[in-house]
Amino acid sequence: MSLLLIVPFVLMLLAIALLPLVAMHWWEPNANKARVALILGVPVAGYLLLQGEAGWHRVQHTLVEYVEFIVLLSSLYTISGGIALRGDLQATPVVNSCFLGLGAVLASIMGTTGASMLLIRPLLQTNAERRYVAHTVVFFIFLVSNIGGCLTPLGDPPLFLGYLRGVPFTWTLSLWPAWLAMVVVLLVVYGVWDSIMHARESRQALQFDRTHLEPLRLQGSINFLFLGLIITAVALVPSPWRMLLMLVATGGSLLLGETAARHANQFTYAPIIEVAVLFLGIFLTMIPALEFLDQHGASLEVNTPARFFWITGALSSFLDNAPTYMTFFEAARVQTSLTFGGTTVAGVQDIWLKAISLGAVCMGANSYIGNGPNFMVKAVAEDAGIRMPSFFGYMVYSGLILIPLFVGITLLAF
Repeated sequence: MSLLLIVPFVLMLLAIALLPLVAMHWWEPNANKARVALILGVPVAGYLLLQGEAGWHRVQHTLVEYVEFIVLLSSLYTISGGIALRGDLQATPVVNSCFLGLGAVLASIMGTTGASMLLIRPLLQTNAERRYVAHTVVFFIFLVSNIGGCLTPLGDPPLFLGYLRGVPFTWTLSLWPAWLAMVVVLLVVYGVWDSIMHARESRQALQFDRTHLEPLRLQGSINFLFLGLIITAVALVPSPWRMLLMLVATGGSLLLGETAARHANQFTYAPIIEVAVLFLGIFLTMIPALEFLDQHGASLEVNTPARFFWITGALSSFLDNAPTYMTFFEAARVQTSLTFGGTTVAGVQDIWLKAISLGAVCMGANSYIGNGPNFMVKAVAEDAGIRMPSFFGYMVYSGLILIPLFVGITLLAF
């Protein structure tokens, strides 16, 4: 396997990381993202197809995996887009903490994207009378858009890719001690921080907040039934029937759900189309990289849980966490097959897989580009008039809050 075949994969990841920063307006249309994905991915697929039966098998297997992956994400995105939570509560530290805690739980049930889009608007509406809100959105990204999605393959794309590679559906529940520790610590830190900022608000703002209340109301509750079908499909139904049931659930949501809820959510298909075109390029260009790891993974120096956690996490902070997860999943599987004879999960040493999973999911919170919902939440907040931190300003938050937290998780878990 020539190293030159890995160059398109590297370029694909660099495009995702850098083009939003250096060519933002050009990168915004999904058509341009599709051009980049096809220019880099099609030549790789074409080369592999010319290599005979083995190449055909690799491309075919990858495309099947890609279709199932996109069907799951689009189903969760479409169904959750039909659920609208509206209202205006008193924006106290306790109420805000409850929003964040609820989101951390829902993220593993309806995905980080679905939970983020469901809760960010009512959270902003609740805090509309307050001046200091940016820190609340930052903690929302930490908890709801990233760390909360640890507990099921539905929570975050890397975990679903692991599920497709043989990780049992319920295995991710074994991550609950680390999930609980991080969620509790972040909620405590947030509660103290928001109490300080709440005390700095003007009397007029707090009085206005107390008198302008609106009870929470839920639209599109029938979509929870369709979310249940998605969970059943992923947990119990084999492929290809799994994909069929997910498509049926999505169709049911579109036919029977309330259009008013989607209108209230300003629902469009643009974000999921963006994910689909980018991941097509990622899946195709990733084939040689995974083959290379299969051949040379044993020679890598990443051979402890702490190293897997931090290297997977560091790359997931700035590159897409799904291919980063798969890269180190394959590396760990190769090393496990050669050096480890104990209990394994999908061919990977259990503790290594925990480190890779937590690194990919949780450290996606370290930057705006670490996970898809991060930028979506930032955009919604700025549209509501919140002055969000810059790219590096956000990383000051993550550096001061998340990095010490991850050091603690390393000492406790690995």
